[in-house]
Amino acid sequence: MAFLDALNSLVWGPPTLWLLGLTGLYLMLGLRLMPLRRMGFGFRQAFNSIRNSKGEGDVSAFASLTTALAATIGTGNVAGVAGAISVGGPGAVFWMWLIALVGIATKYAESLLAVHYREVDDLGEHVGGPMYFIRNGLGPRWGWMASLFAVFGTLAGFGIGNGVQAHEMALALKTTLGVPELLTGLVMAAIAFAVLIGGIERIGKVTEVVVPVMAAVYVGGALVILAFHVAEIPAAFGVIFSDAFTGQAVAGGSLGVVIQRGIARGIFSNESGMGTAPIAQAAAKPGDPVLQGSVSMIGTFIDTIVICTMTALVIVLSGLYGSGETGVALTIGAFDQELPGSAWLVTFATVLFTGTTILGWGYYSERCLEFLVGTAAIKPFRLVWVAVVVIGAVAAGGVIWTIADILNGLMVIPNLIGLLLLSGTVFKLTRDYNFEARSNN
Repeated sequence: MAFLDALNSLVWGPPTLWLLGLTGLYLMLGLRLMPLRRMGFGFRQAFNSIRNSKGEGDVSAFASLTTALAATIGTGNVAGVAGAISVGGPGAVFWMWLIALVGIATKYAESLLAVHYREVDDLGEHVGGPMYFIRNGLGPRWGWMASLFAVFGTLAGFGIGNGVQAHEMALALKTTLGVPELLTGLVMAAIAFAVLIGGIERIGKVTEVVVPVMAAVYVGGALVILAFHVAEIPAAFGVIFSDAFTGQAVAGGSLGVVIQRGIARGIFSNESGMGTAPIAQAAAKPGDPVLQGSVSMIGTFIDTIVICTMTALVIVLSGLYGSGETGVALTIGAFDQELPGSAWLVTFATVLFTGTTILGWGYYSERCLEFLVGTAAIKPFRLVWVAVVVIGAVAAGGVIWTIADILNGLMVIPNLIGLLLLSGTVFKLTRDYNFEARSNN
């Protein structure tokens, strides 16, 4: 465990954090703040695609967004925020916000490139993501870096997208209902297999329904609590902002811990810069890179600026972040203290969040493995994937979280290098795009 902690600190050290932040800032400035100015355009196109989805691709823009949100709205929003606050103090939330704001531009750029450089595989399905835009955009001599991303993406899924999610789901159900971890793992594995065998189309159909419902239920519950404590909200924000630059609330930590935890958990939550969401976006109709990038970027806003903020405010208002609890147990405790009985709501949300993340990440890792060895690996992969759901449910949480963090960081490097080298393509396609004409269609 000491070795893993040391490796995690190295992977998520200052070089990675600076690379993430500066890449997002560079893209945001190079796009002339377009991702912030065109946020409404992204929302309109996502909802328009529900009733009008034409063109080349496998699913609608809305289905690709909900698939990506299914993968990103997971334990990062419930347990990840709680973990960041319990170790890094309330100030960690500020750094989550900051990395999310520049991450909106990162998510836009990586999704745009995923659609622009996508391919059609042997099964006739549209595939894309960092591994494809690195190889197709930069040329064959960069194939090693594309393969490196695919290796990290395949392995990372078993941590961030599977083991961690299954563990937190099992913990939530055991804490609230006393359900044995093994039973949770077996039931979730069966559900995951039934959905994953249908590929992106079945995943999209499930997430189109489940993701909006789960987000509305969780945010609605948090808003009820905040409404009862509306007078205390300014003070909660004050604690977050002041602690962001002092680190005084950190248990045995420092300002560096506040920043590191905030950024690492922010990336864990919204995945901007990891290159995962573009894998789902590459399957979308109508195959318009700028449109799909615009739809994809609103996912970062929904995930971190909205949902993570709800969790953070409830935890800060409760004052339980210094109690020694962490993860989903801290979030459940905070909700239940501020609104007695709402532990059920957090448990319900956690089950939906983690369950859909297992589905979304199953697709991500499957596509990464397909890039490496071809479509023949898909069926064996799905069997291994559902087996890991069971293992994650009964495994020790601390080790899983650490391994997930390490693999997340390893995915970031090749993706961001590819983004920086292809940023000229991002800027040109965006500059030449007629947003007004598209808005009128």
